[in-house]
Amino acid sequence: MKLSTKGRYGVRLMLELALCYGKGPVFLKDIAGRQEISEKYLWHLITPLKTAGLINSSRGAHGGYALAKPPSEINLKEIIDVLEGSLSLVECVENTSVCRRVQFCVTRDIWQEITDKITQTLRAVTLKDMVDKQKAKHKSAFAYNI
Repeated sequence: MKLSTKGRYGVRLMLELALCYGKGPVFLKDIAGRQEISEKYLWHLITPLKTAGLINSSRGAHGGYALAKPPSEINLKEIIDVLEGSLSLVECVENTSVCRRVQFCVTRDIWQEITDKITQTLRAVTLKDMVDKQKAKHKSAFAYNI
């Protein structure tokens, strides 16, 4: 299993918006520059995130993009679901009708358990958690040892 660029860059886009939360809308070109992601590519991520109610946009000279909810209310699972879809390792975890062995298949049980753990982890991490970690990393990067 591997997240696509869409999912990884989408999380970085949302992190940038979380870092700027409460400071007004952010231009997509500024996010693209700070995250070193093509602005054109970011445009493809905006629509699904906006449709899902995770971001808002405003037009005009002071327009741009902002989170639709506080960073503490948006978790990674929501973002990944919008941009990647299901993270189930195998199809039978989500759709039991695709396999007639579901009732006695031990491997399906393992795939289900792994999928559940991934889901729990993604739900447990909010954008606020990521902002806090980002600030801590930034702070430690500029710490001086004497």
